[in-house]
Amino acid sequence: MADEAAIEETMLRLVSERGADKTCCPSEVARALGGPHPDGWGPLMQPVRRVAVRLTKAGRVQILRKGKPVPDPDDFRGIYRLSLPRG
Repeated sequence: MADEAAIEETMLRLVSERGADKTCCPSEVARALGGPHPDGWGPLMQPVRRVAVRLTKAGRVQILRKGKPVPDPDDFRGIYRLSLPRG
């Protein structure tokens, strides 16, 4: 299982590669670390979410729901995307 440092590095790399105004799915982060099979990446989804929340609070990534930043990164549900913070 990938540690939080590896998740953070992968997440920041993927959103940076996408660039401004583009997003990435959290499952892409998990798949990059756990491989293509759900048994490998599935267990990484909660750790990916925790890292996304931490990096959002630090202003390094942005969590989006329906194309808009979540108002409270500690309290959101459903499908979300990740992006670079909008300047």
